[in-house]
Amino acid sequence: MSRYQRRMDKALEDAVCIPLHSNQSYVLMSDCHRGDGNWNDNFANNKIIYLAALQDYYERGFTYLELGDGDELWENRNMNEIMEKHGEVFDLMKQFYCRGRMYMLYGNHDYQKHQGLRLSCFPDIPVYEGILLKRDCDEKGILLLHGHQGDLWNERLWYLTRFLVRYLWRPLEQLGVRDPTSAAKNYRKKERVERRMARWAASRRQILITGHTHRPYFSEEASDDWYFNTGSGVHPHSVTAIEIVRGGITLVKWRQLPDANRYVRVEREVLGGPSSLMKLFERENTLKL
Repeated sequence: MSRYQRRMDKALEDAVCIPLHSNQSYVLMSDCHRGDGNWNDNFANNKIIYLAALQDYYERGFTYLELGDGDELWENRNMNEIMEKHGEVFDLMKQFYCRGRMYMLYGNHDYQKHQGLRLSCFPDIPVYEGILLKRDCDEKGILLLHGHQGDLWNERLWYLTRFLVRYLWRPLEQLGVRDPTSAAKNYRKKERVERRMARWAASRRQILITGHTHRPYFSEEASDDWYFNTGSGVHPHSVTAIEIVRGGITLVKWRQLPDANRYVRVEREVLGGPSSLMKLFERENTLKL
């Protein structure tokens, strides 16, 4: 068994179990990379889209689950500066939190949250490595991770990678040089991480949803894939998310579009699904002959 498989098994074993209620709606987002508003704050370009989408989910009673790298703490040292720059975003997130409708994972870019970094907006919120959304009647469930667990540079060597990003790749990015350690910017690395996630999920017959690579992926219920990816909040002019509503799972994209009167609106587009969770769970709980 390879190191990354053992690491994934441990993440599953340690995951916090949260009840999956059929009458409750969930939205999963990842990799918003909220920054300090400077030139390298990739979230700033999609801030209005993200706010519109999150406001819609709040008004419709969704529970918000952020699957890591919500904040960019490799390029930025001060979490308070991020919260100050994006105050309206954190005010809206706080409304979810105060009503018990928010859960948070840590990723490689905001690992400090796992190390005890205090978030003044959410003073008592636990920040998990993994969450298992599970119905009482199921043996397994839906495992939520950030996805860096299969990535050596961004997990075990994260201190070194953060140093390189902060002091080498960040200034070089202005010149168009891509960070080769990033699964989001390095295509071959992205492919390798996703293959590992999908291979582990299939071998364990475990439904798995991650972020990390920034590339949305949706497993149709008729396929033999067990892996889903939320995408990110920093796509060019769009934000992707996964919704779990009334026994179905759907991949969606939010983007700005002009209407007939030339007003710009934020609209939701379905990219995949909905697929039946019942069928996915039945497949998950059926032992392979």
